[in-house]
Parts: sequence; structure tokens; C-alpha cells
Amino acid sequence: MEYLLTILLENAYLSLFLNSFLASTLLPLGSEGILAYFTSQEMNVFTLILIATTGNYLGSVVNYYIGLKGSETILHKSIKFNDIEIKKSKEKFRKFGPAILFFSWVPIIGDPLTFVAGLLKYNFKKFTIYVLLGKAFRYIIVVLITFNVLSL
Repeated sequence: MEYLLTILLENAYLSLFLNSFLASTLLPLGSEGILAYFTSQEMNVFTLILIATTGNYLGSVVNYYIGLKGSETILHKSIKFNDIEIKKSKEKFRKFGPAILFFSWVPIIGDPLTFVAGLLKYNFKKFTIYVLLGKAFRYIIVVLITFNVLSL
């Protein structure tokens, strides 16, 4: 265990980036624990938040891209949506899109939201703004909670 911690600390920023990236794909991983650990090691929290947010955002971009490029196959062959259902989904997502994408950080529901955004060809600039804000918000909260726990 000590060896693993040594490797993590020697490559802290890379480890955090990769973990955050993978955690925001459709893989069932979390990135909060490693961020909290590095925060407890008195590393620069601004750098940690920036790296975690960037990695997590880029993982969400992969989800978006998979949805975007696989939309015809996924919608019509795998999921079997008809054109009326697709139109209704697009209208709902456009109506609630920004608010929904801010919550892309929420476990279980967040990662699929970014996939659906691509599937529905949601505006990428809006996607970027709301996903980045949501991801940064989450990591700021994790750091603040870690500071509060450490101060007990």
C-alpha cells in the first residue's frame, strides 16, 4: 500500500488527471477520493482543481463525441427510437439543457447526460460552459469539505 501511495504522489498530477478523465466516461469510477487525498497532502489546491476539472471535462467530451458520432447507429438500430421520440427528446433537452448539463458531475446520472448531449447534437459551446462550471463546482466543494475535515 505504501508503494502505491508513493507512486501516486510522485505522479500526482498525472494520476489525478487520468483518474478524473476516466471517472467522467461511462466507466464506474470516482475521482473525489484521489482529489481529497492530494488535498490532504498540502498540494496546491488551485492546480489540483484545475487538473481534475480539465480531466473530467475532457472525459465528458469523449462521451459527447461518442453520442454525436454514434447517433444514427445508436438511435435507430440499438435503442430503436422513432423520429417523433427523437424530436421530443431534443425539445426537452434544449429546454432544460443548460441546467441539466451543470449537473453532469452528479454520480450515476451525470455521465450519461453528456452522452445524450452528443446524441442530440446539443450546442458544443453551451455544453462546454455548463459542463466546465458543474465539474469545477464539484471539485471546489470536495476541496472545501476536505479542508473542513482536516481542521477537525
